[in-house]
Amino acid sequence: MTAHRITALAATAGVAALVLAACGGGGHDMGSMGSDSSPSASASAKAGNHNDADVSFATDMIQHHRQAVEMADLAADRASSQEVEDLATKIKGAQDPEIKTMSGWLTSWGEEVPADMSGMEGHDMGDMSSDMPGMMSSEDMDRLEKASGAEFDKMFLEMMIKHHEGAVEMAETQKADGKYGPAVKLADDVITAQTAEIEQMNKMLGKS
Repeated sequence: MTAHRITALAATAGVAALVLAACGGGGHDMGSMGSDSSPSASASAKAGNHNDADVSFATDMIQHHRQAVEMADLAADRASSQEVEDLATKIKGAQDPEIKTMSGWLTSWGEEVPADMSGMEGHDMGDMSSDMPGMMSSEDMDRLEKASGAEFDKMFLEMMIKHHEGAVEMAETQKADGKYGPAVKLADDVITAQTAEIEQMNKMLGKS
């Protein structure tokens, strides 16, 4: 009888321990109580300082940037003007690292990094144009891909101006609603850089 009682108590204690372990494991904010030496503990603390606007900004801007990079890659092959080709190289050089940075934020926040649709048949990214300002449609991307020479240069500049204007609009929203400091800073950088590039492209088109 005593042995049975001890066994029952031991089993109960084991279940209780499992329940406590399960409860403790689910709370990311308890990370500081456990593995102080773990890098994930400090990452969890930093990850808490963001809101839904930050997540939306990073998720949408990654896809927005990817399309700009895809357009820049087309310019590397098809632009007739060295000035257009140089601008495309500059755009890709700025936006590729920003994609990596924002992907890192989403990962640290436990959010999903959007799948890369750029370069896929049919330009599926363009189908998201209704959700993001300045995104080119599939038809737009097909027209750009088929263009060449001076026609390509003009089309690229006009589309990229629209694309940049959309990015600036998204960045303004992030500055107004975002909470995560680095994301707000990136939004500010996007506004500064892309506003200057819009002015440059308008001059290249002879509009200013």
